[in-house]
Amino acid sequence: MEPAHTHPHHHPHTQTKAVLNRMARLIGHMQSVRRMVEEGRDCSEVLLQLSAVDAALKNVGKIILKDHMEHCIFDAVQDNDREALNRLEQAIDRFMR
Repeated sequence: MEPAHTHPHHHPHTQTKAVLNRMARLIGHMQSVRRMVEEGRDCSEVLLQLSAVDAALKNVGKIILKDHMEHCIFDAVQDNDREALNRLEQAIDRFMR
């Protein structure tokens, strides 16, 4: 089953499985960081692990962005869908913060 879209373009997202797999690993990693905090582990160790989680999360965002550009935005440009392009611009602005 393909994820629902909020725009009129219908196409497959080729990276859905990869994103879901990475998200599952991220959730597991966050749970282990939580255990580290609960166990009172050294703050520098916790910060190092949080840095790894942050980098992994940003990489998931990059995969989603690339997939979106290859499919959704490609269609939006062909259809001259300025609204979709504006939404992408807003999403990139927030993602880059």
